Amino acid sequence: MSGETARPDLLVDVLKRALARGATEADGFLVEEQSFSASVRLGQVDTVTHSREQRLSLRVFAGRSSAAASTSDLSRASLERVVDEATALARVTAEDPCAGLPDPATLAAEIPDLELWDDAPDLAPEDKIALARRAEAAALEADPRITNSEGAEAWDRRGHYVYATSHGFARGYATSSFGLSVSPVAAADGEMQRDSWYSAARRRAALEAPESIGRTAAARTVRRLGGRKVKTAEVPVIFDPDTAASLVRAIAGAASGPSLYRRASFLLDRLGTRIGSPLVTIVDDGRIPRALGSRPFDGEGLATGRTVLVDGGVLASYLLDSYSARKLGMASTHHAARDGSGVGVTTTNLVLQPGAASPEDLIRSVGRGLYVTELIGFGVNGVTGDYSRGAAGLWIEGGALAYPVQEVTVAGNLLEMLAAVEGVGNDLVLRDRTAAPTLLVGRMVVAGD
Repeated sequence: MSGETARPDLLVDVLKRALARGATEADGFLVEEQSFSASVRLGQVDTVTHSREQRLSLRVFAGRSSAAASTSDLSRASLERVVDEATALARVTAEDPCAGLPDPATLAAEIPDLELWDDAPDLAPEDKIALARRAEAAALEADPRITNSEGAEAWDRRGHYVYATSHGFARGYATSSFGLSVSPVAAADGEMQRDSWYSAARRRAALEAPESIGRTAAARTVRRLGGRKVKTAEVPVIFDPDTAASLVRAIAGAASGPSLYRRASFLLDRLGTRIGSPLVTIVDDGRIPRALGSRPFDGEGLATGRTVLVDGGVLASYLLDSYSARKLGMASTHHAARDGSGVGVTTTNLVLQPGAASPEDLIRSVGRGLYVTELIGFGVNGVTGDYSRGAAGLWIEGGALAYPVQEVTVAGNLLEMLAAVEGVGNDLVLRDRTAAPTLLVGRMVVAGD
């Protein structure tokens, strides 16, 4: 699969047929993807998968009535059938005054090169398997207490995306992504613990070295040995970068259009108001070169850009596609995503902006509290903001990490937690589409014994 985008002519022909069959306007997304993954366990190949996928998602409008359909069969007969069924369904669907495509004048005028494609030659499957083996071997060799492994995985994915509208817009782009992960198991005194580490990037050469991934995974696993519960207390809680990112996702979910127009968000009617500490600034930026969430345009052909979601603690924007924007009487923020045959709202590169303090500084500032390294379950109420999740991590005593903690719950309310942010770390790394540095929340309930 090359870096050339999928041919748009197929999609354009489908849209022409939709108009010929009575649609007043239509749009579509054509996706061609190729993926590979290989997992090993204790040096032996466990699974190898290779797949190619193609699908076309179509949306047609008959005035303010709409219907959507998708297919992975791109034969002429299949595409004609999909168009005919979608246009027929649109004609009998109830009207929705908010339905419709964006104004053609607002569609992306240029497609910047965001360096989302890896031009380097692909590796042979055996070489990809070797990367996973090296990561796992490094983890097993890092500490004698690492006695087993749940495996290591190397994966890559390449995709071509084309979006077109019946108004004449037809643009595309290509992406690639690569990842490597390992999950070792540690044992001591009859106890077993597991943890993991991974690296992901748009280009294979940007991945963390397999040996480094293995050693980090081993260190994270070993430090969990000897975990204990703690007495229930209201104390400062520090979230490591991965767990802090989950808080950022929860804020974005509450700020997304569908949650708002369904009145199922604790951020409803809070635009322009203070919702957190001045230390909290959250930005969604779809134009960061080589970043995992970057894309030149959204699922409706609108140019991506930089959206400040929270600005110094003030809710500065919502996240909207065209439909949710109309429902709310606002303008799209260019965050549409193709969700199967329909359209939803998604983020690109969602980032809690870093502060000045090192993680060590934040830990030293806490006399007694919890450093969270893992969150369990989905205890976030999007309507009220109430937050309660199982957690594991390390207890802080006298400004230092003292011992591992497990089987506890951290609880609060997201608005209160944002207001209580007392420190933001300087250790931001864009390892995923949503990223955050270390985050200190001044007071939460840690429930244990």
